[in-house]
Amino acid sequence: MLALFDLDGTLVDRQSAFSDAVTALCHTHAFGPDVEQWLLTELADRANGSDFARLGAAFDLHEPATQLWQEYVDLMAAAVTCQPVVLEGLARLRTAAWTIGIVTNGASDIQRAKLASTGLIDLVDGVAVSGDLEIRKPDRRLFELAAVRCGLSLADGGWMIGDNPAGDVGGGHQAGLGTIWLRGRPWPDGLKAAHHTVDDVTDAINILLNEPPE
Repeated sequence: MLALFDLDGTLVDRQSAFSDAVTALCHTHAFGPDVEQWLLTELADRANGSDFARLGAAFDLHEPATQLWQEYVDLMAAAVTCQPVVLEGLARLRTAAWTIGIVTNGASDIQRAKLASTGLIDLVDGVAVSGDLEIRKPDRRLFELAAVRCGLSLADGGWMIGDNPAGDVGGGHQAGLGTIWLRGRPWPDGLKAAHHTVDDVTDAINILLNEPPE
């Protein structure tokens, strides 16, 4: 059976890596606190290359936007971590005959850099990043792409695990998947509840391990 996981806030801690990467970038280029605060505000939820073009225009920077973006990607990849217990849990899922995919919003280059640096890429069968098609969760097409890249179909069933109520749980419902929510974000009014609610992705993995794949 298929298990699709969100990346940021689910398998990896983006927030701590994000602040570390912004601080390091600003230190390298001797950017002032105004630039650092702009980055922390504007890139809080997502980031792509065009953000650094906006940054350059806002502060009349001399550094090329493409250079700053690549430095930021490299810094994020170096700073982001995936807990060993999570990697071990995913390995156990694969041993138990689960097919594992990643479905994540974000720019393709930075999300794939995170997957490579954390070792997650070696434990998954397929990856779908919103930047691949310029569509974002909860769009069903992104879930379909993830399933196909895993060699399966959404018609085969499966699960979606993530921390975003609308994107992960709502999108998972629309894709016909079972859903597991990592609590933390506010729950929108009117959104159908997840099938399971947990505090940590390892709890979600244990739920799946107790539900043998078909």
